[in-house]
Amino acid sequence: MTSTPHAQAGERADASSAWTVAPRPVDDPVSAMLLREYLVDVADRYYRLHEERDSTPEEIERALAEMPSDDLAPPQGVFLLAHHEGEPAGCAGVRLMDPRTAELKRVYVRPAKRGLGGGAALLAAVEAATGELGAGRIVLDTRLDLVEARGLYAHHGYREVAPFTEGPYAEVWMAKELG
Repeated sequence: MTSTPHAQAGERADASSAWTVAPRPVDDPVSAMLLREYLVDVADRYYRLHEERDSTPEEIERALAEMPSDDLAPPQGVFLLAHHEGEPAGCAGVRLMDPRTAELKRVYVRPAKRGLGGGAALLAAVEAATGELGAGRIVLDTRLDLVEARGLYAHHGYREVAPFTEGPYAEVWMAKELG
């Protein structure tokens, strides 16, 4: 699966740039690097908001152990890496919750590549992968402070729904019915 969508409305268009998105094992070194960057990014934002500090390396290691991503692998899931101009630039995962519903996880675009259409490329690839898994609906949970992510999801047809998970970081729940 490869995706190269153009920038969507509200995203900066860069005609010379190309995004590719393809499955990659979650334990691949590049996957692990991007998952760590994702976790540092969301953890730092959380701690800055609530405790006026960055996360510690120990907190990141503990979170990686407590929230593994190994369920983002076949046959019940998939992990996707996005490349921009050949350079690893983002990731996203999806896993089946039941035969009809998949859950979107770990969506991340490196800060230097944000605004160039990577989020749209990842969502398009996730939706295609979800269809290949046999599901017709994608759900996700996110935090209130992750306003850019919530905006991306809303822009691409995700709508707020009733809570379907619990946890300290689940504050907004969204879903999208696929074609």
